Amino acid sequence: MESRSGKVSVTTENIFPVIRQWLYSDQDIFVRELVSNCADAVAKLKRLVELGKANIADGEDYKINVIYDDDAKTIVFEDNGIGMTAEEIDKYINQIAFSGALDFVTKYQEQSTDKSGIIGHFGLGFYSAFMVADKVKIDTLSFEEGAEAVSWTSEDGMEFTIEPSSRTTRGTSITLYLSEEAQKIFDTATLRMTLRKYCSFVPVDIFFIDVKADRLHEEAEEKRKKEAEEKGEEFKPSDILYSPINNKAPLWLKKPSECTDDEYKSFYHSVFNDGYDPLFWIHLNMDYPFTLQGILYFPKTDNVYQSLEGRIKIYNHQVFVADNIEEIIPDFLFLLQGCLDCSDLPLNVSRSALQQDEYVKKLSRHIIKKVSDKLNELYKNDREAYEAYWSDISVFVKYGMMKEEKFYDKVNKICLFKTVDGKHLTMDELTAKKKQVRYTNDKVAQAAYVEMAKNEGFDVIVLDEMIDDNFISFLEYKYQDLRFKRVDADLTGEDSDDETRNKLRDFFRAALGDDKLEVSAKALGALSMPALIMESELNRRMQDMRKQYEKMNAMNKAAGKEPMNLDELFPVKTELVVNTDSPLIGKLRALESMGTKKEETDRLARHIFDQAELAHGTLDSEGLSRFLKYNNELLAKSADNI
Repeated sequence: MESRSGKVSVTTENIFPVIRQWLYSDQDIFVRELVSNCADAVAKLKRLVELGKANIADGEDYKINVIYDDDAKTIVFEDNGIGMTAEEIDKYINQIAFSGALDFVTKYQEQSTDKSGIIGHFGLGFYSAFMVADKVKIDTLSFEEGAEAVSWTSEDGMEFTIEPSSRTTRGTSITLYLSEEAQKIFDTATLRMTLRKYCSFVPVDIFFIDVKADRLHEEAEEKRKKEAEEKGEEFKPSDILYSPINNKAPLWLKKPSECTDDEYKSFYHSVFNDGYDPLFWIHLNMDYPFTLQGILYFPKTDNVYQSLEGRIKIYNHQVFVADNIEEIIPDFLFLLQGCLDCSDLPLNVSRSALQQDEYVKKLSRHIIKKVSDKLNELYKNDREAYEAYWSDISVFVKYGMMKEEKFYDKVNKICLFKTVDGKHLTMDELTAKKKQVRYTNDKVAQAAYVEMAKNEGFDVIVLDEMIDDNFISFLEYKYQDLRFKRVDADLTGEDSDDETRNKLRDFFRAALGDDKLEVSAKALGALSMPALIMESELNRRMQDMRKQYEKMNAMNKAAGKEPMNLDELFPVKTELVVNTDSPLIGKLRALESMGTKKEETDRLARHIFDQAELAHGTLDSEGLSRFLKYNNELLAKSADNI
């Protein structure tokens, strides 16, 4: 074969700068692309062997070597796959099919600066090498009988030289001579980490070889050998052993019926490094109407609001593509963890096109269906286990119901609500007797209110997650006739007459020095507290909204902007409900009517109010100190009278 030079056939001179900027925004992507090319070469040869059109030596294993030489500053990607002839190098390397790439360049130069707009490639994987290399060399020998080894070299991806190669074994090696910038980024540790990131499940054994480390090892062994010989001791060499860095048969390739619980857990730990076992999982394995394999795990977590980054890993033919592609996976599913291998996924289109792709829509709907089916199956077949998992999966279910209508339709009947007594009830069970729902954010702090609601026949539920405020508003919109009220929002009891209410209002306002205090009077029972704070559900939700505006005010203040007057926008509206059945209130009214010991009656009124705020959870530190001090005085007097 004669040596020759030429120029890669492209129709635009500036295609490579655009490729570098847009197609490969991640500098380490060349590792994925070149390993994928190696795996493709092996896959093609395997297929030809199966068809009887190629022969390989008995016992020969397919493999990919990634060889890093720190001294020479080179990385070699080598396979023993199908190899190429000089004609095939012309076809696959020199004459690039650029039509799709040119369409892409035109579109994104005109319309966008979002470098995440592309998530695949256009058959240009090999050319990603020029992102990090000043020179790239290919040495290849085709499997075909009588083929000659070929060498291809280029320093810019445009001009090349082809000449005979000294390669003697079938396959291809691609040598990257790293640029000065790339030498600062890539070393042994970085390459190992990158290979694990993209190639953990590539279906061919991958071996990482560190040339410098091996040389240093051999030098150390030679030194040990000489020392042993000088001492007359037996020398036992420590050979370098290579093992694959990847698992070429990930668990999702097996049939679900063939997998054990221990295998599922072991695979989960190996991928996600989670100290907890997963709660349960869904094994997806189908080939019609599209090919989809994978495993989704429901994790146990201490912090449901931790980072959701990298929780759903997307693969294509076992090669990692990206984390959390929300055009494929609805974002609420990112609360799960898992791996999905979508070999039919159209990776050579923009993300905006993915949103319109009919295949992607069907894929997304199917995943939602499989997740909801799994939850329904668990609920129906083992409700006790489902209830045990609820504290870990409740945020996921609630968030999914709000975000995805199809998911809501499938799981709204199995959404559970935990009561203060530890029971788990569905919405149908919770509203079987009453259309109103009573809830508490803190069953200990609001114990007095909880007890009163239970006495009225309510199953009081606990809503103490950040998501719950939005969730109950969502459910009220869905059910229309359903209303949620916190236990302190409505106190049932017979209202006192206007004269009694007005006298108590005037007395407490004067005693507390607050002429705007809202006061009402109800008969709540002799065993109930002398007074309670009542806060309407509307006001409570407005105060939660106020917290969000407080954050905005802080941001405005930091930016030098005028803060909003939140007291005007969200005035605090609470009401003191005095229990006219309480013996203490009766005694207080008697003392007040006598006009004696005003200082003592005022202190007792303040104590009653402090106790009401304490039960409501709104008593500040100053009020708590005052309450405890007066309480100690009352206890001391009581002890003296024993």
